[in-house]
Amino acid sequence: MSEQGTTSTGDDAERGGREFRVLIVPGVNPDRWLRVWQERLADVPVRLLHADPADAVTTLRDGGTDVALVRLPVDRDGLHVIPLYTEATVVMVPKDHVFSVAEEVTPEDLADETVIRPDDDLVGWSDAPGTPFTGGAVPTTADAVDLVAAGVGVLLLPQSVARLHQRRGLTARPVVDSPGSAIGLAWLVDADDELTEEFIGIVRGRTAGSSRGRGAPPASPKKPTADAKKSASSQRGGSTRGQGPSSGTAKRTSGRGASPKRGARKPRGGR
Repeated sequence: MSEQGTTSTGDDAERGGREFRVLIVPGVNPDRWLRVWQERLADVPVRLLHADPADAVTTLRDGGTDVALVRLPVDRDGLHVIPLYTEATVVMVPKDHVFSVAEEVTPEDLADETVIRPDDDLVGWSDAPGTPFTGGAVPTTADAVDLVAAGVGVLLLPQSVARLHQRRGLTARPVVDSPGSAIGLAWLVDADDELTEEFIGIVRGRTAGSSRGRGAPPASPKKPTADAKKSASSQRGGSTRGQGPSSGTAKRTSGRGASPKRGARKPRGGR
């Protein structure tokens, strides 16, 4: 297993701050999630750990990482696992192969091909059409790519892994109606950690406002309800009872008394 720090620095270590560890398997790109993490928890560095798919779950169970982005299926004993997406399967062939002129390949097209399946096979298509390669052990995907380059056979891969192994003289085409390679997020069942909860939320697409982890924004003051406004208004009115009208609402009167009402008859002179 190898590791790579994305935001971890020596200053972080001197401050004794915790870093969050994310394990990934070949072909997985967590950059979009790490960018969101940096926006919400800039003070917590992330360390990326790289492992082969066969070692990922063991590393997680042994406490070597906080979460793991793995290829499914995996043994879920003691783990929480959520599927994230499924990659398309491609066939890798030499550039002078007949498949290179096609936009896509069908399972029937593979029937006459020698299909190389390495020990670390990432597709898991056990009944794939074609003739299995019988020229000896093929321990790794990298070994299988060498055989394809030598014109020995073809290789089925998840699309992202084919990009990792792309080289001059080789090309890849999607295989329709074939099993895909699912990617999932795994963490320990007994993990009770706000940072893990934060990462789960980011991967699931929760906004900062709906976050349940450390990156959640502080709660904003609640707006008063209609009943609260009514109660406050009545309290303000009650505090002025017993007081006369304000100067702004008092009627002005002349010094000679109030003017007569409209329509009242004036007394006739002398009577």
